[in-house]
Amino acid sequence: MRVFFLFLASMLCGAFSCSTGFASDLILIHAKVYTSPVEKSLEDATIVIHDGQIRAVGPSKTTKGPHFARLVTVVDCTGMTVTAGLWNSHVHIFNAGLLHADQVPASQLTSQLDSMLTRWGFTTVFDTGSLLGNTNVIRKRIDDGEVKGPRILTVGEPFYAKGGIPVYVEPFLEENHIQLPTISSSAEAVERVKQQVNDGADGIKIFAGSIEADGVHIMPLDMAKAIVTEAHRLGRPILVHPSNEQGVEVALQSGADILAHVAPMSGPWTPALIERMKTAHTGLIPTLTLFDVEAKKAHASPEENQMWIDAAVQQLRAYSAAGGQILFGTDVGYTDHYDTTEEYVLMSKAGMTFAQILASLTTNPAERFGRSSHSGGIAKGMDADLTVFDGDPSTDIKVFSKVRYTVRDGKIIYQAHPSR
Repeated sequence: MRVFFLFLASMLCGAFSCSTGFASDLILIHAKVYTSPVEKSLEDATIVIHDGQIRAVGPSKTTKGPHFARLVTVVDCTGMTVTAGLWNSHVHIFNAGLLHADQVPASQLTSQLDSMLTRWGFTTVFDTGSLLGNTNVIRKRIDDGEVKGPRILTVGEPFYAKGGIPVYVEPFLEENHIQLPTISSSAEAVERVKQQVNDGADGIKIFAGSIEADGVHIMPLDMAKAIVTEAHRLGRPILVHPSNEQGVEVALQSGADILAHVAPMSGPWTPALIERMKTAHTGLIPTLTLFDVEAKKAHASPEENQMWIDAAVQQLRAYSAAGGQILFGTDVGYTDHYDTTEEYVLMSKAGMTFAQILASLTTNPAERFGRSSHSGGIAKGMDADLTVFDGDPSTDIKVFSKVRYTVRDGKIIYQAHPSR
């Protein structure tokens, strides 16, 4: 009788989409599954999850759920597609709704993270600029189960050369009474890298080119090299905000790892530059939608707006076509354009295939940030981070934005309202 009631409870739980707070295991059935960007999809597949790990994946006819003596949530994914949980490698845990996180109700933080991130399928994000102490509070509240949200990697406060805080950030800083540090010497920069890593930073972000009212402030190359050397010594990647061709040069000559944006101000990227980037194994986060957002904010004409977008798309097209590593990112938290649809459309316009876009969301960031042994794919023993879509993004790239469920560590942290 006990087994019967457990089975009945699990069936009712699945039928009525019960909260995962009442279940320790999850089974997704009748789904189309992309286990990786390079493998053929599994049709009518089942994924079995136990204790935050994938325990089985295979055809629904032969892949059965576990016989654990506890409740199991069963989700029928007929007509849906499942991929490994999506990564957004360029966000900012730094908008007004996320500040003072130690004082903000859990429901408010969950709602803000939902609208920015989990609603769009992101199970892991890389915060490329925020207040490290505040972001650490949010990470702890998520890890403690108090707040629902993605796994957050962070750089904390970016590294700005003296006089190099971007002009467009200053109003937000003034409004919220925030002072960001700047650095005046290489020695000072090295000490700050040590402190930031000690305080929990997963990477370091440098502004090689900071946009100011009178031009672009370029970080001295010796300072950038000192930051990169120390960060690498401590096993941390370097992300770079380039802005223009000089900023790109600082990134390449200093040995930095990732360009956090394309750089339309630098003009078309030449084959010679692309080859240097590839040789350096430079990662690229395009953030194409950002340039549309900024052009509209500046009241640019439609022609000017299109010019900036075309320049950004050309740079992504050139690097992607050459086999450069692309990481998906949107810059949300700085922008409030949370909808990811346009980013996928523009990446497709740049010539990226479904498989390449999926790689930018899964395997590429997992490899780049040293987590490919347990993240970025769907296989037995991998982390149970999954994104479930209404439809198939391989036939319509916009489906990447039509998220039905976001699953992190085997728990549903976002579920679309039936009307969506």
